[in-house]
Amino acid sequence: MLEEQLAHSNQQNKKLSKKLDQSLKQIESLTQQLQHLTKLLYGSKTEKSKYNTPDGQVSLFEDDPSFTDSEHTEEQSQQTISYTVVRNIQKKKRNDSLRDDVEIEAIHHHPDNTICDCCQHQMVEIGGTVVREEATFIPAKMMKVQHIEHAYECRNCKSDASQSAQIKRGKAPQPPIQRSIASPSVLAKVIYDKFAQYLPLYRQVKEWSRYGLDTNDKNLSNWVIHAAHDWLLPIYERMKELMMFKSVLHVDETYSQIIHRSDGKSGQSNAYNWVYRSVPSQGPLIILFQSSLSRARSVLESFTEGYSGTIICDGYSAYDKIGGITFANCWAHVRRYWLKADSKNGQVGVKYCDELYRLERKFKHLSPSKRRKKRQKYSKPIVDKFLNWIETSPFYGKNALAKAAEYTLNRANGLRAFLNDGRIEIDNNPAENAIRPNVIGRKNWLFSVSEDGAKANAICLSIAETAKSNGIDFYEYIKKLLTDLPNIGIHQNPEILDQYMPWSKMIQATCNRR
Repeated sequence: MLEEQLAHSNQQNKKLSKKLDQSLKQIESLTQQLQHLTKLLYGSKTEKSKYNTPDGQVSLFEDDPSFTDSEHTEEQSQQTISYTVVRNIQKKKRNDSLRDDVEIEAIHHHPDNTICDCCQHQMVEIGGTVVREEATFIPAKMMKVQHIEHAYECRNCKSDASQSAQIKRGKAPQPPIQRSIASPSVLAKVIYDKFAQYLPLYRQVKEWSRYGLDTNDKNLSNWVIHAAHDWLLPIYERMKELMMFKSVLHVDETYSQIIHRSDGKSGQSNAYNWVYRSVPSQGPLIILFQSSLSRARSVLESFTEGYSGTIICDGYSAYDKIGGITFANCWAHVRRYWLKADSKNGQVGVKYCDELYRLERKFKHLSPSKRRKKRQKYSKPIVDKFLNWIETSPFYGKNALAKAAEYTLNRANGLRAFLNDGRIEIDNNPAENAIRPNVIGRKNWLFSVSEDGAKANAICLSIAETAKSNGIDFYEYIKKLLTDLPNIGIHQNPEILDQYMPWSKMIQATCNRR
């Protein structure tokens, strides 16, 4: 009986030990979650590494054992250190914020009386001094422009019964929107304010009223949709054709909101905006947005149909298993996972990533072929060592450290892609930066009422960001497109569109930023 009781007790002890181990692991996981959430709430939001501080430099906010050392006294405290501080005085002009091409108006101030108080003779001017310069703002004004077509007839032919009447009539240019009061300049201003200044349409209404144009946000929305679908869409589609010839692209996506959806889902459900960005080593930059109701792989497949090349992306599962496309994964996302694992092993993972980024900063200005050779020589050993360290380390469970290890190993092939091609960036930060205007705009205009409006937003954002990336004044560019395109037959001669790309010589000459 004693043996049976002993065996039963041992069995119970094993069960309790197992439960204790599970509880301790759960406590550890919950503790890490609590630390992570506390850090998100109260901690620094920067991703800059706190482990790579310059030599001799310490943080005022980190625990450091040197602060627990006893204070030096007696002779050591009597040492005097002298040093000289050299300050460079920078001379700054008072008017350096005004460009050289700004119009200058001189206002001359003369004495009220130029008769000498002593001898009553007329005084002679001996010079003038510029006492100050100031910037003066002249508000915009609204004008009503009437297009009048004049008709002419030949009276000589008219008096001859054997001749047919000869009449010539002047022809006004075609407007961007038929039967609308909106001129190219007004449309360009509306689009510029929304997609460059992120000013929603309902907030533009009061400003237009102040200028003298009484309208409402529904009219402004219709103007943007018509202009985008009729004249900006051909430019967008031509940019997409050119983008599909690139061999390397950055891709990312972010959520948005569309109130009236065609799939029957609630307006509170997430819609998505995808962004596609080319790389500088393959010609002028192209940045395109795509509005979609879904985040599914089918959206990416439809946009990249016929494309063959490499896509740099994050670890989202939609970026996989598409014929003809190789996926290169983002090291910045890997680093974030190890940064969240706020532990000694987490610091080791971050240091491996930081070492790769330190090398990338050195290779940044090299040609793609030279950058590939440098990566093979210096970066590849670090990647191999990093992945081998993860594989041989006991990272188990559901804590942040295990998640970081699993995320890295599952994408090992995609993370190695940058080593074999110098055109591939180490991360997807260019796409994340490109999608930021959409995020800023989302915080201002909140949602799109219809899918047509969301598509128009994507078109306008695409042209805005591509224009800015190529050094073009977005307002002047939109105004020229809406002035010229309705009158040059782009549907009959689509090759003309190449002359209106942001990098074309004509556009660079007429719409370049000063």
